[in-house]
Amino acid sequence: MLFSYIKSRKTVILVFFISLGIFTTVLFLYNMPLDAVVYASVLTLFFIFVTGVFDYIAFVRQHNILKKLQNGIAITDFMLPEPKNLIEEDYQQLIKILDKARTGAINEMDRKYRDMADYYTIWAHQIKIPISAMQLILQSNQNDGNNELQQQLFKVEHYVEMVLQYLRTESLNADLVLKRVQLDVIIKSAVKQFAKIFIRKKIRLNYSGVNVEVLTDEKWLTFVIKQVLSNALKYTNSGEISIYMDPVLPDTLVIEDTGIGIEKEDLPRIFEKGFTGYNGRFDHKSTGIGLYLCKRILDRLSHSISVSSEVGKGTRVMIGFKEAEIADE
Repeated sequence: MLFSYIKSRKTVILVFFISLGIFTTVLFLYNMPLDAVVYASVLTLFFIFVTGVFDYIAFVRQHNILKKLQNGIAITDFMLPEPKNLIEEDYQQLIKILDKARTGAINEMDRKYRDMADYYTIWAHQIKIPISAMQLILQSNQNDGNNELQQQLFKVEHYVEMVLQYLRTESLNADLVLKRVQLDVIIKSAVKQFAKIFIRKKIRLNYSGVNVEVLTDEKWLTFVIKQVLSNALKYTNSGEISIYMDPVLPDTLVIEDTGIGIEKEDLPRIFEKGFTGYNGRFDHKSTGIGLYLCKRILDRLSHSISVSSEVGKGTRVMIGFKEAEIADE
């Protein structure tokens, strides 16, 4: 910090030494006694040194105030140190003008986001009405064509639900209701909704119950398991899907399929928002949102999720349950 101070005062220091040199030279040229010249120079140096010490202390104090402001820059009513001159005052006025503009831009952005979130929330709830009506119409006249339409309509409903959950994750902590629940209740609820897809695709389900109780939020964990099952069914054209507790890792639920698998280079990025990977580019149906939401939700629940996969052999999703403090926003 001393070097920074000297650098900021280099012009003043240079002027001081030049002035001292002129002062000493003039006294010497006028044949003043050497003792008087030295005495005057020492007194001048001492006075400048004391003044410099006080100026350095003020410099350090001002630097510390500004460092504290940097750490709390999000607060708009901060108090800047008292300006020492007109230039510093001008700079502070510029800072205040920029902060006012920044605050206005943030408030406007927040308002637009809330308006957009409100619109899509209303839209998602309203679209459920015609979806339910179409499902009733199709169920009243069962045939192969209508069965296929029902499956497609189920996918539409699933995507609408994903939109709602995506919007709700912004205030997820306020919506959490933690309690101990039987994991089998959640799994059975999720599997039941995909029963027709299992039958239509002729995919075998290996699940005989896990008999485990976990501390979680039932609604959000159900969404996660439904999303994992949806992915497994989407990328499994034949074979089976297994749901069981890992025999090696404690308190870890495994959802394993015999689908097309995930490319090795894609695995580190599958939880990134919007990342679809090779499968998504090949299939043209992936949004890159599902696993991102799962990871975000499970992080808030203090659960974990990991994926292992081999192309052509299948994918293994592991959800770990542990009791811990809920992660903050």
